[in-house]
Amino acid sequence: YANYLKFLERARSEAIYSLGFSNKGLLENYGILLIVKSCNIEYKKPAKFEDLLKVNSEAISFTKTSFLMKQLILKNDDIISEAKVHLVAVNKNGKPSIIPNELQKKLEG
Repeated sequence: YANYLKFLERARSEAIYSLGFSNKGLLENYGILLIVKSCNIEYKKPAKFEDLLKVNSEAISFTKTSFLMKQLILKNDDIISEAKVHLVAVNKNGKPSIIPNELQKKLEG
């Protein structure tokens, strides 16, 4: 089950990277990091070794300092796992920080 968390983390990082942002860039340009506050996973069907899996990631709601991301892990067109991940923007001291408008607009787009 821990591998699902790895798949979700990689997909979130890739989704944010595809929008033109990176963890390093968020820290250097905006003084924030995105951290996971909570993750709720529902396992619906099993995956087997060497199955080809796809992960869809979508930001579904926002506050000033956090957002909720819905992520689906699919095998063929079947949803095998669904996760809701609460991410928080924090500053270098670990305190909640405002999500940059540029990032939020692209996540909403």
